[in-house]
Amino acid sequence: MANFDGLLESMAGLIADKVVKKLVNSGTVPVQPRLLTVDQAATYLGRTKDAIQHMISAGKIAVAKSDRRVFLDVRDLEAWIEVNKQQGYE
Repeated sequence: MANFDGLLESMAGLIADKVVKKLVNSGTVPVQPRLLTVDQAATYLGRTKDAIQHMISAGKIAVAKSDRRVFLDVRDLEAWIEVNKQQGYE
């Protein structure tokens, strides 16, 4: 039975890869930006713009700068979420 489950998982992975490739090639999969503005990052994390700016100034989240514009990397936001996860309430 374990061999069958493994085979099924392998087949499912191959099918999923083909579906994703087909969707990407047809242009029906929207591109998700990797860099977000402060406002977008606030929405993404469910925080206020001021809270995000405080996190940036406190060095809790890194930024990417282009000229005077500030962007936050989705990967850094995801890492912040993982580090700050807690079980239950304190």
